[in-house]
Parts: sequence; C-alpha cells; structure tokens
Amino acid sequence: PRVTEPMTKLTKRYVDSLPEVTVERILWDAELSGFGLRVYPSGRKVYVVQYRMNGRTRRKNLGQHGVVTSEEARREAKLAQADVARGADPSAERKARLRCPTIKELGTRFLTDHVALHCKPTTQYDYRNLLRGVVNPMLGSIKVSEISFTDIQAFHLQRRETPYQANRGVMVLSKMLNLAEDWGLRPMNSNPTRRIKRYPEVEKKRYLDETEQERLGQVLAAMLREGEISLYVFAAFYLLLLTGCRLGEIQKLKWDYVTRTHLELPDSKTGRRRIPLPREARDLLDTLHRREGNPYVIIGSGNEGHHSDLQKPWRKIRTRAGLEDVRVHDLRHTYASVAVTNGIDPFTLMKILGHKNLTTTLRYAHLSDDAVQKAAGQIAGRLAAAMGNMA
Repeated sequence: PRVTEPMTKLTKRYVDSLPEVTVERILWDAELSGFGLRVYPSGRKVYVVQYRMNGRTRRKNLGQHGVVTSEEARREAKLAQADVARGADPSAERKARLRCPTIKELGTRFLTDHVALHCKPTTQYDYRNLLRGVVNPMLGSIKVSEISFTDIQAFHLQRRETPYQANRGVMVLSKMLNLAEDWGLRPMNSNPTRRIKRYPEVEKKRYLDETEQERLGQVLAAMLREGEISLYVFAAFYLLLLTGCRLGEIQKLKWDYVTRTHLELPDSKTGRRRIPLPREARDLLDTLHRREGNPYVIIGSGNEGHHSDLQKPWRKIRTRAGLEDVRVHDLRHTYASVAVTNGIDPFTLMKILGHKNLTTTLRYAHLSDDAVQKAAGQIAGRLAAAMGNMA
C-alpha cells in the first residue's frame, strides 16, 4: 500500500529530517505542482516529477536524494514539465534509452541477424575479431541511441597508428548503425560515421621475384623429401602459385570441383568461379591420392576433412627460404605480377583472379612498366634503324 502525504516544501533540511517509514510514501512539494519525493521503507528517497500524457498519469525519476539535491531535482522537474508542454514524454524517452542496446549488444545482433546470413565465413571471422578486439573495448558500453560523431572521431584518432584497423573499425560501425536505423534503434539518416575522414592506407603488396620463386621451390621440394611437410601441404602451396587462387579456395577444394581444364568453384569469395587449370597444376593433382569418404583435395593429417591450418607450415617454409616477410596471400600477388609483366591484359587477369571489378586488378598495372619500357625501346630501335637506312 502507498500513502500520499500532505504537500510541503521539499528542502534538503526537511528531507534529511524525515523519519523512517514502514510503507512507501510520496511527499508532494507545496510550491511546484507535480514535483515530489518517493520515500521507501529501506530509507531510500527518490525525487520524482508527475505529469499527464495522452490522458494517462506518468512519473519520471529525477535522482536519489544525496546524489542530487532538492534544488537540482526541482530544476529537472521544471525542465521535464517544459518538455511535456512541447509534446514530449520524458518518462517514455528515458525508458526507451534504458531499453536501447549498447554498441556491443548491437554488434552481437549484427553478427547473428545480418553477417551470418549475408557474408562469407572469412568475412564473418574478420567482423567478429574486429568487434571483439577493436570496437568493443572503447565503444562497446555506449548506447546505440547516444553514440555521437565525437565518440567515433575519438575512436578513430586513438587508432591512428594502425590506420587499417582504424578505418575498418569505422567501416563496421557504419554498417551496424545503418542497420540500427533500419531496426528502429536510431532516427533515419543519423549515422554519425559519415563525416569521418578515413586515413590513407599504404597497401602492402609483396611479390616474389624469379630468384625467390626458385628458392621457394627448392625449399618446398627439400621439406617434402625430408618429411617436414606432407605431399598435400606441398601441393597446396604449389597450386596457390600455379592458379592464383585464394588460400581458402585451395584449402577447401573438393574433388567434385576439379575437371581436366578448370576448377569449378560453386561459392568463392566473389560467388561462383571458374578457374583455368594449367597443365602443371593438373599433373600435380594427378599425384594426389583420394581418400575414401573424404571429398577434399588437400586432406589433413588424420585423413579426414581438409587441412585445417596451412599458416603453421607456411611459417616454417618461409623461414627456411629466407622469406619471413612473405604472407600466403603474397603467392596470389606473385601470380598476378607474373601475369602482368608477361603481357596478360587486365580484363583477362580480372577473370582469372575472380575480381569483382577492374579497379582491383588495375592495382597491378604498374608492374607492366618494365615490359612497356622494353617494348617501347624495341619499337624505337626499329624505327631508328629504318630512318638510318633511309638516310
């Protein structure tokens, strides 16, 4: 049961002097209508403001006595009443803010309701790591409805020494906050990431020159002979070099996808993909034994499933070859560099590599400079000779 006391002026001295109660009571202020103090049997005292909205009586807590003073609570009550006069509902807005998820909670929903349905496994893995290691430590506790441009700008600035991480963090926040608008958690067109200027990124591309390619081949052959790597690991890295495939495309390659002339991938990073299979790669595949009941080409050590971790043997291989700065993905870059320097046109290379657009392929265009220079020299030499003969 609740008892309503007669109205009196709520001051600090008066509130401090109140005796303990056995039932919850509300004391109303004598000067400001709707401003009151709720007193609990536990001794807790909370300032409230009461108002009517759409024919219903509502109350909003203004703060606990001792944390806020009676005068501070009185000012907040007046502000709340002014909001009500303008058509706002302070109590409902506060409850909505309390119900609104944090950035961390939005990230969880983003992963389950969006990423898991629309993104490839490798992308899902990247997003999970980005949220867990980069975004959540600084922004995870902020409410989705309250995160601001200033918050994201500070996050971006703090990560300026790692521009790739900083930019990817803003990118994933942008995707999440766009979805928050679609899900009714933020007003439409309120995404605060839009005005963040991304840091320049110097893309790291490493290519093996002919000497390094030869050294890598010698090391792979030696480690295979010595039993340090299996035939399947040996084949995986050779296939990466011979086809320009991505790591996952070879690691999870199934025999059903292999024909005499192509690798027919039903679902690569960029969708369905048909990769030319050169004779050297076909000959290498012919040396691999199939395991009954195992559909994969690059099988694991237990003869079940595909090889789960090719990064570990690669670290040993590159160390022995003196190529410590070379990543597995750089084998794909090497394939592209050899193609460009040997005159393969960008449109053809785009199809071979499975790029979505030509812009990605044209990042390798500068590698053709030497070939162009050589061709130009040959043309000029012939013209000069012809001119000389005419003189």
